[in-house]
Amino acid sequence: MMAESQIALRELSKSNYRDILKLKVADHQTGFVASNAISLAQALFHSQAWYRGIYDGDIAIGFVMLDLDMDKPEYYLWRYMIDEKFQGQGYGLKALELVIEYVKALPGSTEFLLSYVPGAGNPKGFYEKLGFIDTGIMEEGEVIMKLEFR
Repeated sequence: MMAESQIALRELSKSNYRDILKLKVADHQTGFVASNAISLAQALFHSQAWYRGIYDGDIAIGFVMLDLDMDKPEYYLWRYMIDEKFQGQGYGLKALELVIEYVKALPGSTEFLLSYVPGAGNPKGFYEKLGFIDTGIMEEGEVIMKLEFR
């Protein structure tokens, strides 16, 4: 459990990117999120991509990638995963709270958007715990949710 955990969002570098590539979700979750290798490849070609490894102390436990369009401004949770070994222990909630605080502090930030693939085992309930609500919009087969900042 994470009683004494030190959850942090860390920049990836030559020394730690392999830790992130080793992480994976449970087999039944692979249809909900792309692999971290695909995410990092996409980040190379998207200047708006902001990504971090999620760590508990020195242990890599997850990955997050945002699409930050500072011009609109529009901030979107592009990828979010916690390794299967660390799920269900509160790490995901704590790490996403850190991401939300980061997004709240961005210029012109009024809301934080995300999407999920509908189907059995989807993360909708997890996102609702953090205050995200359905927008009623579907995009590319995914349900769009938002968290409004007041």
